[in-house]
Amino acid sequence: MTAFEKYIPGFELFRIYRREWFQSDLLAGLSVAAVALPVGIAYAQLAGFPPAMGIYSSILPAIAYAFFGSSRQLVVNPDSAACMMIAATVAPLAAGDALRYTDLSLVLTFITALLCLMGGIAKFGVIANFLSRPILTGYLNGIALSIIASQLGTMLGFRVSQGGFFHTVLEAITRLNETNPATLLLGLSLFVLILILKRVMPRVPAPLIATVAGIAVVYALPQKGVSVVGEVPAGFPALHIPAVTSSELIPLITGAFGIMLVSFCSMMTTARAFAAKNGYRIKVNQDMFALGVSDLASAVTGGFAVSGADSRTAVADSSGGKTQVSSIVAALAIALVLLFLTRPLAFVPSAALAAILISSAIGLFDIASLRRYYTLNRFEFRFSIIATLGVMTIGVLPGVLLAVGLALFKLLRLASRPHDAVLGPVTEQTGVYTAIHEGEDRSIAGILIYRFDSSLVFFNADYFKDRVRLAVRHAKIKPEWLIFDAETIPLIDITGCDTLEELRRELAAEGVVMVIVRAKGLFRTMMQRSGLLDTFGHERFFYSIHSAVLAFQEANNNRQS
Repeated sequence: MTAFEKYIPGFELFRIYRREWFQSDLLAGLSVAAVALPVGIAYAQLAGFPPAMGIYSSILPAIAYAFFGSSRQLVVNPDSAACMMIAATVAPLAAGDALRYTDLSLVLTFITALLCLMGGIAKFGVIANFLSRPILTGYLNGIALSIIASQLGTMLGFRVSQGGFFHTVLEAITRLNETNPATLLLGLSLFVLILILKRVMPRVPAPLIATVAGIAVVYALPQKGVSVVGEVPAGFPALHIPAVTSSELIPLITGAFGIMLVSFCSMMTTARAFAAKNGYRIKVNQDMFALGVSDLASAVTGGFAVSGADSRTAVADSSGGKTQVSSIVAALAIALVLLFLTRPLAFVPSAALAAILISSAIGLFDIASLRRYYTLNRFEFRFSIIATLGVMTIGVLPGVLLAVGLALFKLLRLASRPHDAVLGPVTEQTGVYTAIHEGEDRSIAGILIYRFDSSLVFFNADYFKDRVRLAVRHAKIKPEWLIFDAETIPLIDITGCDTLEELRRELAAEGVVMVIVRAKGLFRTMMQRSGLLDTFGHERFFYSIHSAVLAFQEANNNRQS
């Protein structure tokens, strides 16, 4: 691999590409295009944009990721979560002005692109692990329910104000008397058609079939008052430099951070799943950079922020797509439609788009994982439910902040109360020491061996001290030596050092000698810098638990003789 190919992996693909792969990639690409075109229009509607912007966002971003990304199957396209977050960020600033809405979204997409580019260069791809799977599941479940609620009015034939899940559902219920029967019948019929096709003929592009069927109905029954998309301009828009005020930058930057976090974490979940299935690995930092390039490509072509599209990626994979060429084929096919076949798109009924969005949202809702979380860990299950309720009640962007807060709380909770153990010998001859479980009696007379399985830092130092005191107090015979196994402590800070010294003095006052074994790395370095190596005494540091046990027994024998 050349240095150039290291940063743009797509060029390596063209060097090693095999001719026999093209037929599979061609068919997969056309299949993806058949799904991506109507879904892109539907997601544009979801985000509050003209339908053409959904098409723009499905072309160049997919090509950009094909060159810069590390996944062979991932399709970068409009995404439901990103669309909801775009609307939540831009709508309050635009105040109903369609031109301002577009300008603000372009700036939002550009800022998101810059954040992803800088994150990829700075190797911040580790944020893909920041939102735990239960919290991300809960967030996406909330998005799914919010999408369903947002489309109720469209399915019924009237506009419903967006004010949270429960407010939207309640308003739709109270206005049922305004329902347009033709719109409702068409929307429900297309929704059922999509569900049947997905179940019976999963390889058939159900959204495209539903869209074509909807166009046919509108042509046949034009007088029924069914709302349609309207004219879709052919070709790409002219390059436009949007203008924003300084007061709008802070909310746009805040929204961009949220979009970057959720879009990238969701994208990596999809990319890793298909990489594992096809036997290769994802480069997270490269993919964060690639997402930035894709968002930049979307911004300059009049689109909006994109992400890894799980449904279109699944189509590419199930259709036999071998490489990123399938994404390029899909993008080129959509571009041809944009250039030459936009006239029929004007007759796409809004109810068809609502049916596509609702069916996608149902596929997004993950009940199976909730059942699994409930069985494995009730604490994480509750986190997932809280994230869902947060999105449904306080909104998408506050829901992101809530999800991040839950992730931080979870990390701090785990780190502040880590696992620890009192150890004992497996047998006296082996010199191997393992955790003593309840009911076991493997302790050594006069010795308590304690292990703390975490860094010893400011937020868990008091917990560490309390656990050591508890272990000493519960020992069957008061120990003469406390052997502190530091092997599982990669780091100690100033508070940890002070806590160790306080504990040493406290135990010494009770006649207990504290010794440290297997100190290494940053822990041992900090012990030297802080002077604790001298305070404890070099003779109180040992290279193994067994050597400390032998030293105690030798000292005890000398004292008795």
